Amino acid sequence: MRMWACGGGCNDLLVDDERIELLGHRVRLVDLSHRLGPTLSEPLPPLVEAQTHDDGADLWGSIFGIPRLALPGGCGFAGEVFNRLSTHAGTHVDAPWHYGPLAAGSPALMIDQVPLAWCAGRLVVLDVCDLSDGHLVTGPEVEERLAAIGHDLHPGDVVAFYTGAEQSWGTAEFWETGCGLGREAVLDLLDQGVRAIGTDGWSLDRPYPLIGAEWRERRDPSALWPAHFAGLERPYLQLEKLASLATLPVTGATIVAFPIKVANGSGAWTRAVALVPDPPV
Repeated sequence: MRMWACGGGCNDLLVDDERIELLGHRVRLVDLSHRLGPTLSEPLPPLVEAQTHDDGADLWGSIFGIPRLALPGGCGFAGEVFNRLSTHAGTHVDAPWHYGPLAAGSPALMIDQVPLAWCAGRLVVLDVCDLSDGHLVTGPEVEERLAAIGHDLHPGDVVAFYTGAEQSWGTAEFWETGCGLGREAVLDLLDQGVRAIGTDGWSLDRPYPLIGAEWRERRDPSALWPAHFAGLERPYLQLEKLASLATLPVTGATIVAFPIKVANGSGAWTRAVALVPDPPV
């Protein structure tokens, strides 16, 4: 077996420029997901063993006695085994269960229970990269950004915040970068029918190292992960570590971010994709 590794500091944002006909409309597909694998951007990076085609040939020989010469090119099947992989590694969806056992007084939904309708919708991209790292985004600030792009939210809209953190993907600084939402900002969005909120940052909350440092100094429980814990009051999904948000129109695209159906999971990986209407040439 060999270890699969990403070179230090690699930036693996891949913006696909694929166009397809979908439900009678021509759309451009934009990949909003980072590759899932070892990276300096994960404090607990995945450990992956890659099975080569030679390994695959040896496997069929040991199990079934099939000689290598019987296989095309002497090759078996390639594969990968993740020895350590958090459901919150890479681009992923947080389920209400992630925030706590109860949401709005009822058992919180696990990732295999969340409605698929929450995982897709009209995408609204709010650019907040002008705000400093660690800034706590308030409800009025969100409303100001929505007014600036002339958009009134509708139930089912998915709001994604472009903090600029994705520019640090592949480096150890990634999880220290970007701004985060406050409790009121999250609840205001949920009051308007939003059920999924995204970010290009490591978390929808402010960077964890900053939260930890403030706790040591101030011991203020209300400052601990307010965006996550807002989900204890009203259930919703977080889409974290999104990529390529800056390439999208602020409105008009549709996002599809269905999570892997992990049994009893607090979250799961997703290949998030934006469907951008492609005007006739």
